[in-house]
Amino acid sequence: MSKTYTGEKIEIGFEMKRCIHARNCFLKLPQVFDPERRPWVDPDAAPAEEIGAMIRTCPSGALTFRRLDTGTIEAAPGINRMAVFENGPNSLHGNLVVSGQSMNRATLCRCGKTKNPPFCDYSHVDSDFVSTGEPSSTGKDVPGENAGEELQITGHENGPIEARGALEITSGTGRRLHRGTRAFLCRCGQSRNKPFCDGSHKAAGFEVPGD
Repeated sequence: MSKTYTGEKIEIGFEMKRCIHARNCFLKLPQVFDPERRPWVDPDAAPAEEIGAMIRTCPSGALTFRRLDTGTIEAAPGINRMAVFENGPNSLHGNLVVSGQSMNRATLCRCGKTKNPPFCDYSHVDSDFVSTGEPSSTGKDVPGENAGEELQITGHENGPIEARGALEITSGTGRRLHRGTRAFLCRCGQSRNKPFCDGSHKAAGFEVPGD
């Protein structure tokens, strides 16, 4: 469910289904984002510049913004990046097209339990998903010609997520694991080579709709 909160200088969008409860919003700007208050978002409680800067740190992209005073929206970064979260999802930031939708930030499920594929819905916590955020490097370092080109994210039926376009994959601490223009990412939770697919979804009988 998407909601919009309009202030004098900034408009804030919120999509509950994509929220992973990272709590960046409340911890950084509690005067603007307070889950105990109704409405929980007050777009006039802080300068628009501060609100926009905070929203850029929302890993899931559940929060978005549009400046009403300048007409600007969030711009994609110069390099498409995916960070692997410890015991959690893959966090993407870039010029993304996920299941046909354009966005700058997204967290993709890798535990296999989400009810909102391909996005993480926090099911990894209830399912006690365990997977390191510091996997080994693949040794592949073949950058695309345009680091910020459109990155297509496609979920294959009963199979992995395909990332096609220039992408740098890092550990949760920023260590480079892989750089290339195509990657197949595990989303069944069973791969022995996480975050990459190794075909384990077939033996596991993993079922999920494709895009």
